[in-house]
Amino acid sequence: MHMADALVSPAVAGVAGAAAAVLIGISSHKVKAIRRDDIVPMMGVMGAFIFAAQMINFTIPGTGSSGHIIGGVLLAALLGPWAAFITLSSVLIIQCLIFADGGLMALGCNILNMGAMSCLVAYPLIYRPIAGKSTKSWRVILASVVACVAGLEFGALLVTAETELSGVTALSSSQFLALMTSIHLAIGLCEGVATGLVIAFVAAYKPDSLYSLQRDTFHVTGTKISRRGRVLIGCLAGAAILMAVAFTWIASENPDGLEWSIAKVTGATELGVASIPSTAFMPDYDSTFAGIVGGVIVMVMLWCICALIFRNRRKAVADR
Repeated sequence: MHMADALVSPAVAGVAGAAAAVLIGISSHKVKAIRRDDIVPMMGVMGAFIFAAQMINFTIPGTGSSGHIIGGVLLAALLGPWAAFITLSSVLIIQCLIFADGGLMALGCNILNMGAMSCLVAYPLIYRPIAGKSTKSWRVILASVVACVAGLEFGALLVTAETELSGVTALSSSQFLALMTSIHLAIGLCEGVATGLVIAFVAAYKPDSLYSLQRDTFHVTGTKISRRGRVLIGCLAGAAILMAVAFTWIASENPDGLEWSIAKVTGATELGVASIPSTAFMPDYDSTFAGIVGGVIVMVMLWCICALIFRNRRKAVADR
């Protein structure tokens, strides 16, 4: 669902960029209130995990299209919506600047379409009411499927609206909307099942890692992370490395949902060239180890962001 610059006008890009910047600022302020020992390593590892997972496009049978997870609902279930939004925004920024995945001018749109719709809308308004504080697998999976579908559908609606408001393409809005919502329904179902299985595993192994079970008891307990917490972080890091290395032979070569929808309307998957492929460090992930490189960059970026957000926490805790 990464939009290219060719789909958006400067005015729409400017408004979306400003809105995304405001939400990132609010998220930073909200994250400061989190009192959780493992929040920094979890944000870093989960950012790398989602970066690697987004590189694996899976085929949508019978359509000639493919899709990849967004990861917002999964991030929010483990980190909380505001920390999840910062994490996913960091992934999207690195994808844009280093790998030319999504246009630079369209970055604000992509952060809203994928980050805000999944982390700040689908999770609190859909996942939480359905899942509640239950750790039952069936309830977690049901909530994940409904929330992931909703998040992707909201994102598809925004993509269509942003494209229509921009007025820089000749896409038929009604046909484009119908194609976007139908293909992302299928993608959302796949992502929902995958997300539900991961959350169900965490709920069974270390339920106190779920945001819904600890949001009322966030506090600083010390500097050590529990053994199970370290094992969980290690498992996520290992999964990220595995996906980053294996994506070249797992990923589908079919166009993603947005490209497929454009092709169905116009007969071409590209409406223009992204603004930064010539200057991107690894355009189109053109390296066997691009996933590892990207994951490390995402992790380092998130650690730096967390260092800025939490720079005064240690002193404040020590003064108590």
